[in-house]
Amino acid sequence: MKRLFCLALVCMFAPIAAMAQDATANPLSATLRRVFDREAKNLIATAEEMPVEKYKFSPTPEQMSFGKSIAHVAEVNNMACSQFSDAPAPSGAKLTETDSKEKLVEGLKASMDYCANAYSSLIDSKLSEMVTFFGRKATRLAVVLEVSNDLIDHYSALAVYLRLNGMLPPSAQKK
Repeated sequence: MKRLFCLALVCMFAPIAAMAQDATANPLSATLRRVFDREAKNLIATAEEMPVEKYKFSPTPEQMSFGKSIAHVAEVNNMACSQFSDAPAPSGAKLTETDSKEKLVEGLKASMDYCANAYSSLIDSKLSEMVTFFGRKATRLAVVLEVSNDLIDHYSALAVYLRLNGMLPPSAQKK
């Protein structure tokens, strides 16, 4: 029984120790992962919060609808995260703004999972390596920052969509 208890403790604390070790060995990559994790959480919560009947909402005719924005983020995630990782982009049907809320949220979650996997393979020593991004050469770090900046940009826009519909964005809600 005592052995089982000790084994359970090791299983509980080993992942925490591994994360701490990774943050020490790869502090830049660990920081990039934390930013991605925060923005992914916010975007998924935003997609879940918006009522299905508001997925066609657009503040102006020139702006993407809420649903189109969610489809766009998912598609760009799959493409962009494949550019800085060694994992090929997921294949499958492209999301469209006319897809159901359920399909769009699932597609967004799948793209965030794919990117989370790509982010988990980052190590500081490879951030300066050159990769191809939109037909031009860029450092792996530049591409990772583009992904993070894109998520931040879309979250800020979609937070306004929520506010225009009387809702608080996830980052403004009390915990």
